[in-house]
Amino acid sequence: MKIVFLGATELGYKCCRLIIESKLAEVCGIFTIPKEFNISYSNQPVNNVNFADFRDFEKEFGIPVKNVTGKMIEYEREISDLKPDLILVIGWYYMIPKQIRELAPLGCAGMHASLLPKYRGGAPLVWAIINGETMTGLSFFYLEEGTDTGDIIAQEEIEIKNEDHIDHILLKVNDAALRMIKTYIPMLANGSAPRIRQNEEEATYFSQRKPEDGEINWNRSPEEIYNFIRAQSKPYPGAYTFINGKKITIWNADITEL
Repeated sequence: MKIVFLGATELGYKCCRLIIESKLAEVCGIFTIPKEFNISYSNQPVNNVNFADFRDFEKEFGIPVKNVTGKMIEYEREISDLKPDLILVIGWYYMIPKQIRELAPLGCAGMHASLLPKYRGGAPLVWAIINGETMTGLSFFYLEEGTDTGDIIAQEEIEIKNEDHIDHILLKVNDAALRMIKTYIPMLANGSAPRIRQNEEEATYFSQRKPEDGEINWNRSPEEIYNFIRAQSKPYPGAYTFINGKKITIWNADITEL
């Protein structure tokens, strides 16, 4: 099975490396995004704090790597010329047009860090912690026209412990993703992978977040403020407040009875 891989984050990088080194499939081409890139929800270039340099794969394995700096549809011919059986999208930030998804006979699949249809949209892990969830997850699913609406291939639940910060959850997601890749890429290749429709009645949506969304509202309860801080700690820009006009970023917190 030939795969065109679209990725720009550490999660995507690890999944791509596993496929290549374990010979789960042939990665025939990689499309990636620069660390700083333009996107519709921001008036300024966005910095990818989870960036990974996919050019390593060109140096190590001779796989062609292309930086995407324009609209996705501009790369239709290049993807078509690679003749992929499957397009795999992990750690990506742009919608994939139908014309590109349909280039691969086995479709276009990706991962989203929630138990879909819950937490469709942007920053699902950050929102889950902010909202005080004790469980999140990872979904491997087919991409289609809607935002995170396609049929489910696999899901894995991930516990959010009260002491977990976002970096802990990102590590758990990485581990779950690698397990899914190892199990389900061969199943996609031989046509035995599950395909389960999402229940639209259970869908919830959340917006993308920007650094300026991290200002702490001290009128919230101690638990809400604690969750807000741990949801946006490193590698993200951090929750912040102003003291005497000076911006102070708070990376960690605890709740103490006085």
